[in-house]
Amino acid sequence: MSAVATRHIVGVGDMLVSAEPEAELITYALGSCLGIIVHDPAAGVAGLLHTMLPESSIDPDDGWRQPARYVDTGVPALFRECYRHGARKERMTVKVAGGASAGATPEADHFKIGKRNLVALRRLLWKNGVLIAAEDVGGCQTARTVSVHVATGEVILRLNGTHRSL
Repeated sequence: MSAVATRHIVGVGDMLVSAEPEAELITYALGSCLGIIVHDPAAGVAGLLHTMLPESSIDPDDGWRQPARYVDTGVPALFRECYRHGARKERMTVKVAGGASAGATPEADHFKIGKRNLVALRRLLWKNGVLIAAEDVGGCQTARTVSVHVATGEVILRLNGTHRSL
């Protein structure tokens, strides 16, 4: 594995795609938000989306201006940007982290944003013939950090002081 030379932070409601082999894309503090990682090993392209809400229909103008904020607009934007860098859907792997309950327990989460984000993502991917290769989702874990190394596609999940490959 080549050394990571550049770390790019992906903020809340944002996304980044890179074909820079030495780059690492990272996002922090995934609670009910989703960190969606895509990688095409043949093209050497990786993308990371930190999306907040399931559907842009709550504010279509915002969905148009800030597509990464929403699952229904952010995921297609992420795939399109990967395609612009030479990625192909049939070679891409998708991994996801986040989607936690905002309450102390899942039952205390009245709006269920994390669960709704996951449902929206799974529905969208299924409709487009894309499977999730790995995930760490749900529960009440609100401090997930996820990163992807562009050259290798290795995804590292950090949670409660530990880290592991996803």
